[in-house]
Amino acid sequence: MNYEIDNLDKQILRLLMQDVTRAYTDIAKELGVSGGTIHVRMKKLTEMGVVKGSQLLVNPSAVGFDVCAFIGVFLEKGSEYKDAVAQMRAIPEIVELHYTTGSYSMFAKIICRDTKHLREVLNEKLQAIDGVQRTETLISLEESISRQITIE
Repeated sequence: MNYEIDNLDKQILRLLMQDVTRAYTDIAKELGVSGGTIHVRMKKLTEMGVVKGSQLLVNPSAVGFDVCAFIGVFLEKGSEYKDAVAQMRAIPEIVELHYTTGSYSMFAKIICRDTKHLREVLNEKLQAIDGVQRTETLISLEESISRQITIE
């Protein structure tokens, strides 16, 4: 697509990033355009892959998940990455997974109910995956910053 993101697109994105539940008609009024314009722009931004969807964010501790941990995963061989990812998709406690440079082959963020649950996920699920040589766990004591990028 040859669609360039302009200032109106950026304004729309900024407003929706602040509150994704905001009605397109409200955004249109604030920006001085029609509701149809907002709808068309959002459709184009989605088709371009700029917008990947919307989501409801749940506070994990409010629903009984009190442990956040980051797991450095060492694979036996880099060629096992795709198969390992496929198996990790089946572990619901993994909420993020990154292919990385440096010491680890992969870096995962997992959310568990408690340390017993964390141990079960590590021993029975993650370390049981073919190709996983070993893992290194870092438990988060507090999330100090959680945000999206700022669109200028």
